[in-house]
Parts: sequence; structure tokens; C-alpha cells
Amino acid sequence: MQDIIKYSEEELVLQLQNRNQQAFSYLYDNYAAALNGIIYRLVEDKELSEDILQEAFVKIWNNFSNYDTTKGRLFTWMLNLTRNLTIDTLRSKGYKKQSKISSDENSVSNYADNNATVERFDAIGIRKQLSNLKPEQRSIIDMAYFNGYTQDEISKEMGIPLGTVKTRMRSAILELRKMLQ
Repeated sequence: MQDIIKYSEEELVLQLQNRNQQAFSYLYDNYAAALNGIIYRLVEDKELSEDILQEAFVKIWNNFSNYDTTKGRLFTWMLNLTRNLTIDTLRSKGYKKQSKISSDENSVSNYADNNATVERFDAIGIRKQLSNLKPEQRSIIDMAYFNGYTQDEISKEMGIPLGTVKTRMRSAILELRKMLQ
């Protein structure tokens, strides 16, 4: 039986920079579930989230030379890469075309077992807590975390300065943090 290898973040980064496949397997085993949860929250489709996850790990492997330890933690880099890939997928013409096909009332994919309905990801009750925020904070958090908008997109969509979006988001996050403690 093989010994289970555990890496510190620094060791893992070094091994991945050296293109060590065992370290990549470790990376997948330890981070795939968390990244898949983020993807699923945005796409709400199990098969699509698994496809995006696979594509994300291929992108992580192929672009690992772009990771800079001075700019943030490994998980944060992977999370941003995965989130951006997910948003790009949702915005792609192919996805939009497939969504239109799937939304056709005669589509086979519209047959669903009512008992198998999956609620939106909200394991810690954030949606319920949002009702306690000011309306302008609530709408920004909703757009960013539940609809996948960037701060710049929120600024353009709401017609307010980017700095205002950032300030409201920061204050909303602080309020949510207080509520959840």
C-alpha cells in the first residue's frame, strides 16, 4: 500500500511548477469538490458543472506558469480562474443557443421529476440574510454572488460608479459577516 503524500502549499506549488503529475492528482483530489461547488452555484447543472470543472483543471495545468505566489494563495488563483471560465461559458454563444433549445417546452430535457428538484445552492442561508441588508447592498450582492456579475458589470448595469459598487459590496460583506457570527 502506498503512503499518502501530503503537501504544504509551498511544496505543492513547487511540485506543480516542476510539472509533477502526482502533485496535480493531489491538487485535484483536494480542491475539485470546492471548485465544483462554486461552478454548480453559478450554472445549476450537474453535467455542465462537471464539464467546466474538467476544463478548469486542464487550464490550471496548462497555465500554472502564470500563477504568482506573491499575488495570492493557490486556491484563490484557482477559484478566480474557475469562476472566470464558468462566466465565460455562460456568456458563450454555444451555451446560450443550447439554453434556448433546452428551454423549448417540447424539449426532452424539460421532463423533470418534481421530487428531484434541486434548490439553488444556499447551504449557509445567505439568501435569507440578504433581506436584512439595505436594498442597494442586497442588489449588488445578489448580482455578484448569485448571478455571476463582475463589479465592473454591476457598475454599468446599475449606472453607478465602480467605486460605489466596491464600497457597497464591502459594507454588505461586513454586515453579512456580523449576521453569520
